[in-house]
Amino acid sequence: MPTEADLNLLFALNALLSEGSVAKAAERLDLSESAMSRALARLRESTGDPLLVRAGRAMVLTPHALALRDRVRELVQESRAVLQPAGANLDPRTLRHLFTIRANDGFIEGFAPRLVARAAHEAPGVRLRFAPKPDKDVRPLREGLLDLDIGVLGESGPEVRVQALFRDRFIAVVRDGHPLLAGPEITAERYAACDHVVTSRHGRTVGPADDALAAMGLVRNTAVVVPSFGTALSIAAATDLVALIPSSYFEHLRARGTLRSFPLPMPTEQITVSQMWHPRLDRDPAHQWLRGLVLEVCRPLNERTSAP
Repeated sequence: MPTEADLNLLFALNALLSEGSVAKAAERLDLSESAMSRALARLRESTGDPLLVRAGRAMVLTPHALALRDRVRELVQESRAVLQPAGANLDPRTLRHLFTIRANDGFIEGFAPRLVARAAHEAPGVRLRFAPKPDKDVRPLREGLLDLDIGVLGESGPEVRVQALFRDRFIAVVRDGHPLLAGPEITAERYAACDHVVTSRHGRTVGPADDALAAMGLVRNTAVVVPSFGTALSIAAATDLVALIPSSYFEHLRARGTLRSFPLPMPTEQITVSQMWHPRLDRDPAHQWLRGLVLEVCRPLNERTSAP
């Protein structure tokens, strides 16, 4: 059976192969870079392979390291499962762990402050790392690079667990004093006649709102496309452009006196925001605590949006 030192070395190897960086692997395991460099030296000696080699300013895995990566990850996962007492009650106050959560800027800006505050109160030894969400690829979950992926469900595959957090819908946001607010009822025709700023990570100019307008024989003009909801709100606050924003995002960041919101004047479907994880973490007590914390932070919103 491996000694404690050997097992720690296996964890170090898994972090190095997953991150492809001494600095990132050190952060993942809450070690200094010098300690991780020493671990890499020992691993090179043990395996007879350099594992990570310099390529310009970055490090790349050797062919032998690439061949080891999946096997090492499985060994680490199994060793954690074996060494975890069955039915153990976790005391969050003793937990020392770095969790990586991937979410879009709307969720991070709207929910991260409360999530961080709750985590700091319940588990002061826990650190949270929020990663950007460029796409819905589940590969980072499968490879253990993420603990949680939060957002609207995409092509998840059968190996991903999903739990709904809350329902949301898009609303329109304009500056205080916008011409739309001064006129009669805000109809789909008046809404479509305005210029719009939309948010898209991939630069798309159309979405579900445009489909709803098209069903009514209407087309809106997308004047500006930006990558974040915060930027869209900043533009809406300084111009007559109309922004399309998730209700939950605006609820947490509402700038009263400078921005006003109103429901979209055409029918659009609600969206469900979920947390997703790999099934290997189902029974991990630390991960169960994290999922429960995320669910609890989102629950008040869920109760409000579910109310008739």
